[in-house]
Amino acid sequence: MPFNLGFGELVIVLVIVLVLFGAKRIPEISGSFGKGIREFKKNINDVERSVTEPEPRTEARLPAPDPLATSRQASEDVRPEPKRLI
Repeated sequence: MPFNLGFGELVIVLVIVLVLFGAKRIPEISGSFGKGIREFKKNINDVERSVTEPEPRTEARLPAPDPLATSRQASEDVRPEPKRLI
């Protein structure tokens, strides 16, 4: 048994928990405790996986050239420089 507790001590602890929290509250507490443990294990596995497995290589791809954007750039390049007043 964990912490050198016998069957009698465990029954006493469970009775005290039942008296303190009530019969309706115990399933909620155990459910939230189980969710916390599950989330913790999931996060540990994610960290281990990210450390052991290399990241997939992705090549940076340039977007396809936009024909309208190139025509706009060409028309902007043709404009003369504005005259300076000073």
